[in-house]
Amino acid sequence: MSAVELEIEGEVAGERLDVFLARRIPELSRARAKVLIETGEVRVDGRRVKKSYSLVVGDRVTLDNLPSPADFHAAPDPGLALEVLLETDSYVVVDKPAGVPSHPLREGELGTLAGALVARYPEMRGVGYRKREPGILHRLDTGTSGLMLAARDQQTFDQLRRMLQAGEIEKKYLARCVGVVPAPIVIDTPIAADPRDRRKVQVCTDPRELKRLGAQAARTEVLSSTPAEQGSLVEIRANNARRHQIRVHLASIGHPLLGDSLYGAPPLDHHHLHASSLRVGTLSTTTSSWNYTTSASKIAASKD
Repeated sequence: MSAVELEIEGEVAGERLDVFLARRIPELSRARAKVLIETGEVRVDGRRVKKSYSLVVGDRVTLDNLPSPADFHAAPDPGLALEVLLETDSYVVVDKPAGVPSHPLREGELGTLAGALVARYPEMRGVGYRKREPGILHRLDTGTSGLMLAARDQQTFDQLRRMLQAGEIEKKYLARCVGVVPAPIVIDTPIAADPRDRRKVQVCTDPRELKRLGAQAARTEVLSSTPAEQGSLVEIRANNARRHQIRVHLASIGHPLLGDSLYGAPPLDHHHLHASSLRVGTLSTTTSSWNYTTSASKIAASKD
């Protein structure tokens, strides 16, 4: 558990406390926020208040013990097709289709990549960051397609995790974007959860926001840009991409992904982002290096 302190600013003034907490903190449902308020876990300026309390600019909302997200084993799903591109005794590389979640949000949920992985590789059960993400080293948004790396044992997972954190695993993406994207450029702007919309993140350029929102460093390299239907086909390198990083970075320079209505583009069936390339250095478990790249045609597999 961890402590959270939030200062109320003008855009949320007048909002109910329980509604604010459920929208601001992804781990909390409104029902769970209500329980925490009623049991005194939540305070405003040091005092207990009701769930219906109307927030005022300058209020400091404190939650001493933020519950960890519920964890559970991903339900095996042998019925979901799994495209395995590379398989060793220690790890696999798979190609996730757009529209398939990386992991479940609810116990027993089917139709996720995690479920397909644990059905085919039962030894992955219990390997990784969380039970619901068996062996998975890095996630992709539901609407993003492409390469994902998963370990088949904890030793390999720990080694790959260290390599990922050290920037020793190169990850490239293809994106179709609105407008003519300049290249090469580097977008090196911190990002944080959007306090107004729990579904989104935002770029942070104001020094006051960096601290208040707990912004984290984020670097997106636009390597090349080619004119394409409805805009540009862009190649990107982002070795340690955070949640929605590429999407919000491109939107911040006026070139959101095609189909990414969350960040300002006209809606399509999904946003056009594809994890196209992985490069991993020598692993002690395999004594080999490898590169894997999928076809650029993957990015255009939507109904536009």
